[in-house]
Amino acid sequence: MIGNGHPVYVIAELSANHHQDFDEALKIIRAAKDAGADAVKLQTYTPDTMTIAANGREFQIEGTIWHGRNLYELYGEAYTPWEWQPRLKQAANDLGLDLFSTPFDASAVDFLEKMDVPAYKLASFELVDIPLIKKIARTGKPLIMSTGMSTLEEIEEAVQTARDAGAEEIALLKCTSGYPAAPEEMNLRTIPELSRRMGLPVGLSDHTLGIAVPVAAVALGACIVEKHFTLWRATPGPDSAFSLEPAEFKAMVEAVRTTEKALGEVRFGAGEKESSGKVFRRSLYVVREMKRGEMFTAENVRSIRPGFGLHTRHLPEIIGRRAACDIARATPLKWEMVHS
Repeated sequence: MIGNGHPVYVIAELSANHHQDFDEALKIIRAAKDAGADAVKLQTYTPDTMTIAANGREFQIEGTIWHGRNLYELYGEAYTPWEWQPRLKQAANDLGLDLFSTPFDASAVDFLEKMDVPAYKLASFELVDIPLIKKIARTGKPLIMSTGMSTLEEIEEAVQTARDAGAEEIALLKCTSGYPAAPEEMNLRTIPELSRRMGLPVGLSDHTLGIAVPVAAVALGACIVEKHFTLWRATPGPDSAFSLEPAEFKAMVEAVRTTEKALGEVRFGAGEKESSGKVFRRSLYVVREMKRGEMFTAENVRSIRPGFGLHTRHLPEIIGRRAACDIARATPLKWEMVHS
């Protein structure tokens, strides 16, 4: 169960961090389990399902950490071999982890259906791929969609397309499609607003460095956190720079769980463990020995801790009246001690 009232669902994104080594992919899955992830996510594509082999300028990447790379060559380095994926799913399931994937074309959806993945993730760049959304939605599986650089109108169109094609369980992820993304570009206040507008659970797909941003997102209502996961960030790879290492991911999960507990519910007044502290509130005490008939003044009655005397709101009523009996110093003031 994902959404309001349920634990935040934490996804470890494998992406290209396996470095084309199946054993390293298995190690990442095991490390993700140890770090507290609920799920591991793959990406299902090949260079030929993403683009074509071409060297024109428009096929060269500019303005990102992959600046100067050719699209086809980058995807050839980054893709997860399809023959691995059923075995990776079995390994994850054996550990009690969910494993699903991001398909990038219809053939990937067909392949993942044969794997019987429990859900699908739509990448932010594919949010405008209406035929792909329809294909995924027709499976009837839960669908998580990253919003990336999409306008509200594009998000509405994608959601409506999915609903019309049969998707009933949909979640959105606030995402800034920068690699890495800067914290000042995250605009996390979009999360509760997007949930309000779309009537859907909303989480975060995070490409910032560190763990502060996902924790802040949870405080704002994010119900899913997706973060890239690597064994060693120092090992070169297409996604290494903005991935978390196991100890960092574990620290993020722990901070997320603490944040969940701290959010609690709307409540005023003392909590269970606060109630005993009420005795340390201020109340009215006689601070000098008094004789019967003596007048109460600011010198012999004060508002001090602890809280066994009359409420402090009564001090103006007490001043100027007289003691109904002898009163020892350090006595909590009661009405029966005040002459009527």
